[in-house]
Amino acid sequence: MYNQKMLALGQVRSVIRETFEYGNRRKAEIGKENVFDFSLGNPSTPPPPCVNDTLIQLLQTASPTDLHGYTSAPGDMLVRQAVAGYIASTYHANITADGIYMTCGAAASLTISIHALACEEDEFIVFAPYFPEYRVFVEKAGAKLVVVEPDYATFGIHYEDLASKITPHTKGVILNTPNNPTGRVLKKAELERLADMLKAASGAYGHPIYLLSDEPYRHLVYDETAPLPYLTNLYPATLVCDSFSKCLSLPGERIGYVAISHDMPNYAEVFAALCGAGRALGFVCAPSLMQKMLPACLGETADLSAYRLNRDLLYQHLTVYGFECIYPDGAFYLFLKSPIPDANAFCLKARDFELLLVASDSFGCPGYVRIAYCVATDMIERSLPAFKALADFYHLG
Repeated sequence: MYNQKMLALGQVRSVIRETFEYGNRRKAEIGKENVFDFSLGNPSTPPPPCVNDTLIQLLQTASPTDLHGYTSAPGDMLVRQAVAGYIASTYHANITADGIYMTCGAAASLTISIHALACEEDEFIVFAPYFPEYRVFVEKAGAKLVVVEPDYATFGIHYEDLASKITPHTKGVILNTPNNPTGRVLKKAELERLADMLKAASGAYGHPIYLLSDEPYRHLVYDETAPLPYLTNLYPATLVCDSFSKCLSLPGERIGYVAISHDMPNYAEVFAALCGAGRALGFVCAPSLMQKMLPACLGETADLSAYRLNRDLLYQHLTVYGFECIYPDGAFYLFLKSPIPDANAFCLKARDFELLLVASDSFGCPGYVRIAYCVATDMIERSLPAFKALADFYHLG
């Protein structure tokens, strides 16, 4: 016999992956150029030059044993020092190498952090719309996922509903800004209000309520000139779960980290719990070659101008066609309100026009769809007549 929960997860793909696989089949049938696949957040812009340049240099000059061998379980110390130094100098955060745990991307960062913290009867709060895998990660750790309803007026935090959802069982809150799927970027005042609420609740219940900040899109912000606030500075009980998948266009290389501040309550024990969770889950020694590439590329990003162009092109045309969309400040997703209550039915109808969109029900926000615009600009241009035909079918505009 095998684990029935794992069987269920394996038999039913996420809606994102199911749409992506449908797209692969459809492209084989009618040609890639005839399918407009907006399903997957797979960066289309190449990595910045420093990535390949550094990898080539490492492969040509470094000892193969050193380059491809094991690192320390939480990561190579020189890499951890570089990551911590970048965070400290850029955001003035009280973070050093002994608060950095290198991981196989943000999914591993979140999974390790949740397992490090979760105890029996614990709850983790998420804000809808949220990345669907949060539920998988939390429930696998034996905890309960609690969903805060969307604030449909702003798609920011619904503070009143949050206040009603925090209980003595609340162990953590998972935050994602810039947000997948809305592209919404929370402002400093919004984050400060959240921090104040968590500080008050932690004091009232006599234990820290941890904030898990899921940050793969931190550097994908289009209209801000200053760095986004670093949450350990606003709320010390924060675990930053970061990834280089999006900013360096390396989703297949699986490299990221967890960072905690020295101001974290019970700092040493929390980091030890991270190490223990990594050990128990088999997430030790993140890919060595990718680790050693990072110091030369910290702070670099892929070409964001391509994503900005795609955002503006898609948003401007779809709103003219009559679709209601949330204007995205960051990430590379456009959140569109379905013209009918059933977003799944709308996505199925969109397939008639070879448009592959993702319904938002599993994001905890029915009635909307996610459009991943991290695609070639010419595909967006070619897709516009299909979007116009879809709008005409629903008599929009």
